[in-house]
Order: sequence, then structure tokens, then C-alpha cells
Amino acid sequence: MSGASKIRGYVLAGGASSRFGTDKALAELQGKSMLTRTAELLSAVCSNVAIVAPTDKLLDSSVETILDGWPGEGPLGGILTALLDAKKKDRSDSWNLILSCDMPFLTHDWLAFLMQRALQSGGEAVVPQSAHGLEPLCACWKTSAHETISATFDSGTRKVTEALRKLRMEILDEQDWKRFDTSGRLFWNMNTFADYEEARRAIAMENS
Repeated sequence: MSGASKIRGYVLAGGASSRFGTDKALAELQGKSMLTRTAELLSAVCSNVAIVAPTDKLLDSSVETILDGWPGEGPLGGILTALLDAKKKDRSDSWNLILSCDMPFLTHDWLAFLMQRALQSGGEAVVPQSAHGLEPLCACWKTSAHETISATFDSGTRKVTEALRKLRMEILDEQDWKRFDTSGRLFWNMNTFADYEEARRAIAMENS
């Protein structure tokens, strides 16, 4: 088994989707829900994949589901849940690739590159940075980071980027990821239903 294949993969599916109008994890692109698409993408690069979600989610039953320990508290609670699950399953201080379920333009090649960089890193998190800032919902996290994140979470912090700044962080900038972003949408996510419609149009054009 290669080093990259030992990295655990987690899909965060606990968002409220308040701006979207419905549960965006279940929004379909090319006949598959975003949750299923993201889980399948992770399964192509990780040997172990799980979904982090609250109890009321309609989930992909073919993938293990981890109940979010802090439902309604935002993605930082989901990340912490994933890292605690990784600690329980593997005593070694391994890497974990954690993705939001609403990023339709992520690619296999980019995730494979991100994982390889993580395996070579001395940091606790490897995070891309775009023109919009850090992209923490497409990042690799060391299992041991749960200790710092837990303390930060308990202090009241809910913003993922604030928690990241407490860790030894390696940032991948445009020169690292640009070659994987031929459409200029690598880190684009679906916050609204209009975003979803735009994603559907873009994917249809790419496959026409």
C-alpha cells in the first residue's frame, strides 16, 4: 500500500444549506448526489472513506457514516469529529484528507498531489490558498491536530481559518495548484441554488 493510500478520507455533510434552500449534499450532478460524487472521488485516492454528518441526513448507505459530535456548530466541529474518529481507528499520527461535499470541480489529480505534499510535510495541516484566501475545506490534517483544535473549539472559536492558525500549517499557493485548475473553478463551491445551476451548466458544457 502506498503512503498516499493510507491517508483517510472524510466528507463533511453537516451544513445547514440555509442559503441553498434544500440540502445541497443531495443536489444531483450527472445523476449522482454531491455527497456520492465526493465520496467516490475520495475513494479513488484514499483506502478508508467516511461521511461526517448529523443524524437527520439522508446518506449514501455504501459509505460509513460518522455522527457529527457538534451538529449545527459549523465545519470545524465536523473536522474535529473526523480527527477524533481517525485517532480511534489508527493509533499512529496519520494524515486525513477532509473535503466539503459542495465542491463539484475537485479532481483526482489535484487530490493525489495534495496528499503527496502532506506526506512530505512537517506540518500539522496542508492547506491550499486561492485568491479568496485559505481553502480549509479541501485540506489535509494530521490526526494529532485534534488536541489543538479541540482546545480552540472549547474556547469558542468556530471559524476554521482561525483554528488553522494555531497549527503548524503548510500553505500551497497558486504555483502549486494552478496546473490542476484548467477551468478556473478548482475550489469553487455551491453556496446557493444559483451556484448549483451554474455548476450544472459548466459540467454540461465540459461534456458536450
